[in-house]
Amino acid sequence: MHVKKGDWVKIHRVVLTSEQRAPQVPDDTKEVPLEMWVKGVAESESKLGEDVTVKTITGRYETGKVVEINPTYSHSFGNFVPELLKIGMDLREILFGGEADER
Repeated sequence: MHVKKGDWVKIHRVVLTSEQRAPQVPDDTKEVPLEMWVKGVAESESKLGEDVTVKTITGRYETGKVVEINPTYSHSFGNFVPELLKIGMDLREILFGGEADER
């Protein structure tokens, strides 16, 4: 896909390889590279998988490979947990209701 100057994109870059990681980090952390994903406005034309410099919302300039054009948020608060619903209802009753709180 083609990236035009001014497109909103997400880029990826390896900041430190596993060999460059600090010696005091845990062993399982040392085994993997330190990676960065950043969203910003493309400063030039590019293609998916090619390097491009972006300007972030905070005004920083970062360079990396384009991994997504017009990225969206994909996080959630996870699956429904029935126990949390019960806890929430119990807490509301304790904090805001019930005859026991009227004394």
